[in-house]
Amino acid sequence: MLVRKIAVFVAIIVISFIQLQSQSVTSTASERKVVERVAPVYPDLAKKMHIHGTVKIEAVVRPNGVVKSTRVLGGNPVLVEAASDAVKKWKFETAQSESTEVIQLTFESN
Repeated sequence: MLVRKIAVFVAIIVISFIQLQSQSVTSTASERKVVERVAPVYPDLAKKMHIHGTVKIEAVVRPNGVVKSTRVLGGNPVLVEAASDAVKKWKFETAQSESTEVIQLTFESN
C-alpha cells in the first residue's frame, strides 16, 4: 500500500514537471516587431541625481500584441519602474501564440 502511494506521488511529480517544461518551451524569445512604442518617463529623482543607464525588461506578449506582463531583468532601481510602466503600454505585431520579448531601454541624462 505504501509503495503504491509513493508510486502515485512520483507519477504526479513527473507529470507536473513535463507540463511545466512544455509551457516553458512555448514562451521563447521571438523578437516580434513593435507596432506602438511608448517612451519611458525619465524619473525626477534620476534627473536630479544625473542617473543614466540601461534597463532590461522581459515582456510576455499575448497573440494579439498586447503586453500581458513584464519582469525586470536588470538595471538601476531608480529607472526600472519607469521602464516597466512604458513597456506595459507597448503594442507588438500579432502572432499565432504568446511570446517572450527581451527589451533594453536606455536612459541618458541631458
